[in-house]
Amino acid sequence: MKILTSLGILLFLNVILVTCQAMRHHKFVVRDASFTKLCSTKNILTVNGEFPGPTLYVTKGESIIVDVYNRANYNITIHWHGVNQPRYPWSDGPEFITQCPIQPGGLFSQKVIFSEEEGTLWWHAHSDWSRATVHGAIVIKPKPGNTYPFPKPHKEVPIVLGEWWKEDIVQVFNNFETGGGDPVVSDAYTINGQPGDLYNCSNKETFKVNVEHGKTYLLRMVHAGMQDLLFFGIAKHQLTVVGSDGSYVKPFKVDYITISPGQTMDVLLEANQPLDRYYMAAKVYSSASNVAFDNTTTTAILQYKKGKHIIPSFSSRTPHMPSLPSSNDTNASINMISQMRSLADEAHPIDVPLNITTNLFYTVSVNTLPCSTCEGSHIPGNRLAASVNNISFQLPSGNNILNAYYNHLQGVYTQDFPDVPPELFDFTASNLSTFLRTPSVDTEVKVLEYGSTVELVLQGTNLLAGTEHPMHLHGHSFYVVGWGFGNFDKDKDPLTYNLVDPPYQNTVAIPKNGWVTIRFKTQNPGVWFMHCHLERHLSWGMAMTFIVKNGKNPEEKMLPPPRDMPHC
Repeated sequence: MKILTSLGILLFLNVILVTCQAMRHHKFVVRDASFTKLCSTKNILTVNGEFPGPTLYVTKGESIIVDVYNRANYNITIHWHGVNQPRYPWSDGPEFITQCPIQPGGLFSQKVIFSEEEGTLWWHAHSDWSRATVHGAIVIKPKPGNTYPFPKPHKEVPIVLGEWWKEDIVQVFNNFETGGGDPVVSDAYTINGQPGDLYNCSNKETFKVNVEHGKTYLLRMVHAGMQDLLFFGIAKHQLTVVGSDGSYVKPFKVDYITISPGQTMDVLLEANQPLDRYYMAAKVYSSASNVAFDNTTTTAILQYKKGKHIIPSFSSRTPHMPSLPSSNDTNASINMISQMRSLADEAHPIDVPLNITTNLFYTVSVNTLPCSTCEGSHIPGNRLAASVNNISFQLPSGNNILNAYYNHLQGVYTQDFPDVPPELFDFTASNLSTFLRTPSVDTEVKVLEYGSTVELVLQGTNLLAGTEHPMHLHGHSFYVVGWGFGNFDKDKDPLTYNLVDPPYQNTVAIPKNGWVTIRFKTQNPGVWFMHCHLERHLSWGMAMTFIVKNGKNPEEKMLPPPRDMPHC
């Protein structure tokens, strides 16, 4: 009996040892670091002193621990964008939604649970505007024994599109908050942290990708910028899109991609052009009238090599520049959403909800709120705001929604978020009445039953400024079954839905003065944020929160919180 008991203890200890070995740890130290760009030097908030931050490499279905040490002077949270975190919202990251921030000197060991995701995702800060410099890519490889659904590339290259201000980003945010108007535009866009040849004091640090003729390269694209959609292309090369938001798509070729803040894409590049140097470039797409934007172009260089060496005569040549659409070309901006289809093969099946139990219709708008002291607004006596269903979301203070929900605390939020907008009007008409501009300001959530099948129509409006809205849902990916311009027609538009192979996304850009329909199943209990990924719109209140209730079975219930959850 003692022998069996000892053997049992040994087996138990062995299981613990294997489990500990399997759960890999990563160390993120959030701290200030000095960087020089555009002829000036400043301190920025970083992870491990890097900009962009470190790329995480994981395997599909793996769980990891990221020990986040806050060695900065500001509160911080980290979000794992597109990672569904099944049954474990505790590590999702949005400040005052699922956690209180990690305070200076604090540590939060975040368990990141990967499940169905495969491809490219990313991580970023989710507190104030810290994500301007605190972000990085996540590469999720197939499980052992599985392969990519396309020929294995010769090399994989993360391409992180970012944004840079000469001014301290904390000051940019504070001025934006107190002024009540639009934020000051950035001074540059960046590719892997570098502005590129077209900016002052930048050409020595321009990011370069060396390629061999005849080889194929996988570019793992991340749009970590703050304020606008981007066009991206490579001179004289086509790109083959094979994935988006951690899910594979049917391959299609494009001359350029349109990518919104929050989105990720996997694109194949065939090095099939004459040996030379070629710019890869990104510039803003901005459709909003009378809204300033950063009208610069960031570049990196694709240069061919012969054998192991760059051809010396190339170094003095000016690279070829790609032809990208005009900054206000709305028709060009829909080149991705109009072509994207899930791969939907035997190895990568999809499960589009067909029998809908919950129908939701949400408007997203730019609004105004009274403000007698806001001197930065172009509308006297008002500040700019934003809303979902005419409710401008207000973050709770002193607590977070997940903690309040889990511990049945009152006074943190209400469960009154409406299924439809309180006021119905011609959403995309010109010259809409000014009385429609003023939203309510609340912390309201929508409660969903576990196992619901949800259809959500996201309708853009022309209140104040019609523009694109890249909407991101935490905790769930969704199928984009339809989209269009103008007002959604409940009788006609569902007839055009793609219910066969719609793309499976976590972020989707609502077209200017248009609509998008998404479908998803509520199989992930917890508290999950949904918001516009244009940072100014999120700060203005274009957000809401879902609570997905526990199911009946143990595997359908939230896991308990970790012991080291940060306190407010």
